[in-house]
Amino acid sequence: MNIGFIGTGVMGASMVRNLLKNGHNVSVYNRTASKAKALEEDGAKSYETISGCIENCDVIITIVGYPKDVEEVYGEIIPNAKKGAILIDMTTSSPRLASELYAKAKENGLDMLDAPVSGGDTGAKNATLTIMCGGDREVYEKALPIFEAMGKTFNYIGKAGSGQHTKMANQIAIAGAIAGAMEAMTYAIRVGLDINTTLKAISGGAAYSFQLDMASKKVLDNDYEPGFFIKHFIKDMQIAETEAERRHLVLPVLSQVLSEYEELDEKGYGDLGTQALYKYYMES
Repeated sequence: MNIGFIGTGVMGASMVRNLLKNGHNVSVYNRTASKAKALEEDGAKSYETISGCIENCDVIITIVGYPKDVEEVYGEIIPNAKKGAILIDMTTSSPRLASELYAKAKENGLDMLDAPVSGGDTGAKNATLTIMCGGDREVYEKALPIFEAMGKTFNYIGKAGSGQHTKMANQIAIAGAIAGAMEAMTYAIRVGLDINTTLKAISGGAAYSFQLDMASKKVLDNDYEPGFFIKHFIKDMQIAETEAERRHLVLPVLSQVLSEYEELDEKGYGDLGTQALYKYYMES
C-alpha cells in the first residue's frame, strides 16, 4: 500500500520503519526536513512539501505536535489527497477538531479516522502501540493492516472524535498513576528507606503499575530522556481539562498533576520525559 506519513519525530520515525518492514511503500514529510531525509536509509522516500508527499497515496497518516499543527497540515492534506484516500490522524489532539476534520474530509470524498496511540517511544519502536480509533467502522476495518504493522492492541471506539476522547481518559489515568508513583518514591526516600528494596516490595502487590515500574527505574538511573515529552503531556492534559469543563466535570487529580507539570515546564523541564515529575517533589 502507498502511504504518506506526516510527522517523523520520536514516535513517527519508528512507526514509519515498522510500516516499511511490513512491505508498505512510505513517503515522508517533516517540517525539519533532515528528520524525514534520515528515513531514506530505511527505504522511505522523503519530500519537502506535504502535497508532494501525499500524491497518489492510498492512506495518509499524521502524528504531529499540537492541535494547531493538526489543523494546519490537514488544511493542505484535504484539498490535495486523492479521492477515496483514508486519512488517519494519530496525534493526541482535540476531539472536537477530530469531528470537524472528519466532516471536511467527507465533503471532499475522503475517509478519516482519529486514532491516537499509547505506548510511548518504546511501543513505537517495538510495534506494540495501543491504538484507539474513532470514525466509521468499515474504514477502521480497511485500516487494520496498517494498524497491525505499528501496534499490538487495536480498539474501534465509535464515531469520529471517540478515539481522542478515549485517549483523554488514558491520559487522565496516567496522570494519577505517575503522580502516585513519584510521591511514593519521594516518601520512601525522605523517611530513610532503601528505595530499591521498597520498590521491590510494593511492586509485588496491589500498588504495581507500569508507571511505578518504568518511571521509577528511569529516575533511579538518573535518566530523564523523553519517551514522552512533558510539554506534550501538558498539552494532552489541557485538552482533557477543557473537555471536562465543557461537561461541568470536576477532575481534581488531573488539575493538580497538570499544575505540577506546568510548574516544571516554567523551570525549563518541558523537553524532559514525564518521569521528571520526580523533580517536582524533590525540589519542592
